[in-house]
Amino acid sequence: MKTAILHVCITCRRENFAGEGETRAGAAMLAALDALPPAANVEIVGVECLSACNNGCAVALSAPGKWSYVYASLDPTQHAPAILDGAARYAASRDGLVPWRERPEIFRKQ
Repeated sequence: MKTAILHVCITCRRENFAGEGETRAGAAMLAALDALPPAANVEIVGVECLSACNNGCAVALSAPGKWSYVYASLDPTQHAPAILDGAARYAASRDGLVPWRERPEIFRKQ
C-alpha cells in the first residue's frame, strides 16, 4: 500500500516555453521521476494543474492524516532525484512533518 502521493503538474511550463509541439517542463518532470527507481510507499501521479503556473515546475505531496505541501520552481533535469528522496521521507513520516535538516535542500528552500 502506498502511503503518499506525489502529484506532478504535467501542464507546467517554463518562461522560455516555445509552445505547441514542445514538451512542457511538467511532463518532462513526470518522465524524469518515472525513470528513477521507485521510492518506498510513494505513488507518482500526473495532474493537470497545481495552480502554480508562474512558478513551474510544481509538485505536491499529500497523504491521509498528514500535512500537504506544494513545491514549485523545480527543474526536471536537476531536481527529480531530490524530489523523490523528499517524497520517500515524507511517506515514512508519521504526520508529514519531516525535520528541516532531513529534507532535501530543494524542499528546504521552498
